[in-house]
Amino acid sequence: MTPPPADLVAYGRQVIGAEANGLLALSAALDENFAKAVTTLLALRGRVVTTGMGKSGYVARKTMATLSSTGLPSVFVHPGEAAHGDLGMLMPGDGLIAFSNSGETSELQPVISHARKLGLPIIAVAGRADSLLMRQADIGILLPAVGEACPANLAPTTSTAMMMALGDALALAAMQVRGVTRAGFEELHPGGAIGKRLMRVAAIMHQGDAMPIVPLDCQMRDVIMMMTSRSFGMTGVVDGEGRLVGVITDGDLRRHFDTLIESTAADMMTPDPKWVSPGCLIEDALALLNKHKITAMFAVEEDGSDRPVGIVHVHDFLRLGLA
Repeated sequence: MTPPPADLVAYGRQVIGAEANGLLALSAALDENFAKAVTTLLALRGRVVTTGMGKSGYVARKTMATLSSTGLPSVFVHPGEAAHGDLGMLMPGDGLIAFSNSGETSELQPVISHARKLGLPIIAVAGRADSLLMRQADIGILLPAVGEACPANLAPTTSTAMMMALGDALALAAMQVRGVTRAGFEELHPGGAIGKRLMRVAAIMHQGDAMPIVPLDCQMRDVIMMMTSRSFGMTGVVDGEGRLVGVITDGDLRRHFDTLIESTAADMMTPDPKWVSPGCLIEDALALLNKHKITAMFAVEEDGSDRPVGIVHVHDFLRLGLA
């Protein structure tokens, strides 16, 4: 019989709590060996090679991906394939990170032996200080002796959570030391949700004749025609030098309906409008739209001239799945 939902939720929390306790223990246990490992990775002339078998192999793959995505070239070598030719993936100048909770995984031995033959620094991540892997390594990072979240204490759960967190910690500590900026991260993540978040306003803004722009002395009849033809729900107002000095929105038209005919853009505009630079991250531009409860805004030249060079609408963000 299926237990009540409350019991299942309680068990789920128990598992997550056990893994969280493991992560806290890991954090407290980090010592100079972690610092040595980060320093070693930063000093490599080649790539970081990660390896592991079974669940530890999945952790090694994820660590490889995180290292690569933060700017440290990395590759995963499967221990089972290594003995059948993939040892050739290890090159002088590389460094090796080997994951094994027991530290006795026999399939790792060909990889370790070849790494030693090439003179590669070996970083071991294991749960037993006296294990073969830890003895073979140049730097050993010991996982705390914390039981698995599994009720039988068998399925790799807490141990793999600790390994995964440790891989992230190594990658991000190296990223911190190297001073990787958001711009650098953007270059490595042009696709997916991260790539979209790191796009610039210049990539999505409407430019040239697509922008609704009128001069200060424009009659409101012509202002309305401009707003209708461009469909942004607003228009920018520029002075004689082309500087953005105000905006007129659909709301302004409704509020001043009785005096529209005899008015000019200068009479109706809201001065000092919100704007962004073309180089602004689109997630920051979207945050500005939401903060001020507006649906569109102009991108203004970054040279201090205050000239509008584009316009973005909330629909542009919706098309990217960000709004």
